[in-house]
Amino acid sequence: MAEKKEELENDVKEEKVESKKVKKEQEIVPKSEYDELDDRYKRILAEFENYKKRSSKERDNLYNSILSDVIEVMLPIIDNLENAVKIETKDEEYKKGIELVLKQFQDTLKAKGVEEIKALGETFDPELHEAVSSVEDDSKGEKEIVQEYRKGYKIGTKVIRHSMVVVAN
Repeated sequence: MAEKKEELENDVKEEKVESKKVKKEQEIVPKSEYDELDDRYKRILAEFENYKKRSSKERDNLYNSILSDVIEVMLPIIDNLENAVKIETKDEEYKKGIELVLKQFQDTLKAKGVEEIKALGETFDPELHEAVSSVEDDSKGEKEIVQEYRKGYKIGTKVIRHSMVVVAN
C-alpha cells in the first residue's frame, strides 16, 4: 500500500511538471506579436500622458477664465471704493471703514493672482493699456503714460480689464 501511495504521488508530481511545461509552451508568444503589443502599449501610454497634460492645461485655463469673469464684474465696486477713499469727509471712522473694505478687496484679488497693471510713468503698451487721449509734453518721453483714468487688472498674462490712460507725445 505504501508503494502504491508513493507511485500515485510520483504520478501526480509528474503530471504537475508536465502541465507546467504545457502552460509555458502555451504562454510563449511569437516575437512579432509581442513587439506589436509592446508598441501598442507604449503608444497608449504616451497618448494617456498627453491627455493628462492637455486636460490639466484646459482645467487651468477654464479656472482662470471663470475667475476673470467674476472679478471683471467686481472691478467697478473696487473703483467706487477707491473713489470713496479719495473724498474728504469729517467722519474719520467712516473713512477708515471704507479703507479697510478696499484693502480687504485688494488682498483677496492678490490671493487669487490678480495684479494691477502699472501705468503711470510706463511706456504705452496696447496689450495692457487703452489710450483715451494724448497730450504734447516735451518733458515726458515718447508714448509715456502721464495720467490714468481707470486702473487695469490682469491674471498672469491674461488682461481682465485694460487701463484707460492719457499718453504723452
